[in-house]
Amino acid sequence: MKTIKIGGVNVPIMGMGTWYLGEGNAAQSEQEAAALKYGLNHGLTVIDTAEMYGNGAAESLIGSFLGDYDRANIYLISKFYPSHADKRQMLTALKNSLKRLQTDYLDLYLLHWRGSTPLAETLEGLQDLQKEGLIKQYGVSNFDVDDMDQLTLEPGGDQIAANEVLYNLQSRSIEYDLLPQQKQANITTIGYSPFGSGSGKSIKLPPELRTLAKEKNISTHQLMLAWVLRHGDVLTIPRSGEASHMAENIAAADVTFSPDELALFDQAFPAPRHHIPLEMI
Repeated sequence: MKTIKIGGVNVPIMGMGTWYLGEGNAAQSEQEAAALKYGLNHGLTVIDTAEMYGNGAAESLIGSFLGDYDRANIYLISKFYPSHADKRQMLTALKNSLKRLQTDYLDLYLLHWRGSTPLAETLEGLQDLQKEGLIKQYGVSNFDVDDMDQLTLEPGGDQIAANEVLYNLQSRSIEYDLLPQQKQANITTIGYSPFGSGSGKSIKLPPELRTLAKEKNISTHQLMLAWVLRHGDVLTIPRSGEASHMAENIAAADVTFSPDELALFDQAFPAPRHHIPLEMI
């Protein structure tokens, strides 16, 4: 599988999202844990979560098996609420996340979306956490071009490692300006919801793309995931609660497209030709 760098650290181009995981009954949680462990056992070393996901349920699910693995081989990301973006509450939020995850540090800690706390204060808090060894790197999520411009001008803003944003066939706005800007600044773009919201069926593929999936003997979800990975510029984090689906996600990383095939995607879902405000789900 291709790799991508986050702040100089090489990780696989595909990780594992955990939104909505850990919120069901014991049997469902066991199945979801098995899916995540399948991913870890097959090279997906990045796990993305947040204190928001099930009010900590996703973090607790991860913590239930994290100790079975060599922590040094896992790249663990979590996110904190904007309401916890001041220095004091950020430290409390992080300690609570670490307790649920049953680990003593995060590889990457992200502000989930921009709130009312001054960016300078949030950055100062993140740098303090980094100095204490509680996080290795820090970044943001759901920040648009103007937000990133302001962020990088603040003290510590030049050390932002990543920005996690919505990116899929139907939501391509980052291609026009945000993605090129972040590549130039060596800020990793993490793309969430590669299949769209909910079950993934919200993205309706036209007949020509469904035919392309059949010709390649892959599912439509694999087709959409492979498209997100096509250029190697975005770390995608599909969520899966079943090991069989996790295996399909992994296989999608090997799918390639010819220029003519990529043109089919562009015809159905045109690339942006001007700035479009960043979407968020």
